[in-house]
Order: sequence, then C-alpha cells, then structure tokens
Amino acid sequence: MSSSNIPHLVLQSSSNHQKMPVIGFGTASTSSTIDTKEAVLEAIKSGYRHFDTAAIYGSEQPLGEAIAEALQLGLIASRDELFITSKLWCTDNFPHLVLPALQKTLQCMKLEYVDLYLIHWPISVNPGIWGFPFPEEALSSFDSKGVWQAMEECQKQGLTKLIGVSNFSCHKLENLLSFATIPPSVNQIELNPTWQQKKLREFCEKKGIVVTAYSPLGSGSFWGSNGVMDNELLRQIAEAHGKSVAQVSLRWLYELGVTAVVKSYNNERMKQNLEIFDWSLTKDDYEKIDEIKQSRIFSIGPEDIWDEEN
Repeated sequence: MSSSNIPHLVLQSSSNHQKMPVIGFGTASTSSTIDTKEAVLEAIKSGYRHFDTAAIYGSEQPLGEAIAEALQLGLIASRDELFITSKLWCTDNFPHLVLPALQKTLQCMKLEYVDLYLIHWPISVNPGIWGFPFPEEALSSFDSKGVWQAMEECQKQGLTKLIGVSNFSCHKLENLLSFATIPPSVNQIELNPTWQQKKLREFCEKKGIVVTAYSPLGSGSFWGSNGVMDNELLRQIAEAHGKSVAQVSLRWLYELGVTAVVKSYNNERMKQNLEIFDWSLTKDDYEKIDEIKQSRIFSIGPEDIWDEEN
C-alpha cells in the first residue's frame, strides 16, 4: 500500500495542527536490533510512515539507523515524511530528568526532533533494576505538574513537535488538564476488542485528545495474550468478510476514530495490517464485538495506578 493511502488524523490540541497517520508501526520487541532495523526498512517499503518507539524498548537506535538508510536508499525523500513517537521512561519521570532523557533519545536516533513525546506511565520509579509489575518500594512520588512543565519546555525548544501521555486514566487526565498550558495531544492506551475502554475513549474525545491503541491485537513484547486472536466472535466476523481477525480488530479501531500502533516483523502480516481501509464492519459485527468479555492484559505496578476502571 502506498503511504498516501493511509488516512491521517489531525491532532487538534496542537497549535500547529500536526497530522498523524492512523496506523503506526510498533517497535517494542524482544528481537535483535538487526531484526528491528530490517523490519522498519520493510515497513517503510510497505507504506508505513508512523513509527512508535520508547526509551525502554531498546529500539531507538535501530529505528534511527533504519531512517538514515531509508533516506540513503531513497525510500523516503526527507525525514519530515515520517511521524516518530518516543516515550519518557518511569525512571526519568522527574522534572529535572525530562529534557536530558529526550536529548538522549534524539542522540540515539540521530534525529533533531521527534513528532510526539509521551510520558510512558503516570508513575515515577527510583533508579535501580526492578521487575514488572513494579513493587511499592520502587515507586517515588510523581510530580505530574513539574514533569508536564518540563515536557512543555521540550516542545517549546523544538525537540518534539507534540507532547502527550500514555496509560493515563480519566482522573489523571483531568488533573493534568487543570494546570497544562499545552494540553496533551495523545493518550496512548491498551485498547482492543477485549479491553474496549469506552469511558476513557469518550473522555478523551470530549477533551480533544487523540487516542492511540497499543496492543491492538491483544499482545505485547513483554507480555501477551491470545484473547483477541483466538476470540470466536472475532473469528466469525473475519470469516464473513474474508479478512483476518487482526484486520477486523484494526478496522474496528479505525471506525472508532482511534489510531493504532501495531507490531509485526512478518512481511506478509505487516502488509495485511494496512489493508483495512476499503471495507466496513456491519451493525451486526458491532453487536458481536460488544458481547466480548473484557479483561486488561498488562499492569506495570500496584492497581491504584489506574484510579478507576475505564
């Protein structure tokens, strides 16, 4: 698919109205950096222009190398054709560490700016090597106001075009919006037919915050579940349309007005995940999807991080 065929969403809360491709390519992976670099190059050839990384993924450097090679090969004419998202990790979630963390990310990718920089989780974690989910003793007090002011400073300095958050509940967004000078453009959250987050989606829509779905197919690099891919109702819908379960899930997200970050290093599936724009789900399909039993896949720390069920 040509990159020009992938629809874009305008990020309303930004003063400069950046456009974000509705499907992004995820790089959270346990694969080697060589695999990641090759996968990104293949994704660019397939038409992907939105790439999602994070300090914790270990994929910033291979992503940067792939971008440099894509330019060299003429796969893209300019870095500006790409939309790059990265994220601030919990151990850097302190006001004085935000700017250095983003500078390190840019250095890793050999880029002058990212398009979107997100607070990865609404928690601050003390230095150290901690397992998931984080134990209580790993957590430090999260100065959301101080951290957000530092994020705003990153945008003002041109190191990122937009700023946003990830894994923020309605309550945490409400708090952030009470003092933000620059509101968050995006909230990236776990979202798929088995964890539909209706209340949080509606809240974000009301506030002009674009939702990006991670684990749109119900799995991730450090955790995973086959709840989406093995779901009988989704299988029935896929069969009726002559599509895959992955395509049905991604189409459902697209019709909700949500953007998605999907990861597959398999060339064929990579292409299939973009083939969702020339067909539609029916009313009957929606009724089936509404019946799917709901469960969250991933938690990073104590349950009260979430504040409430969304």
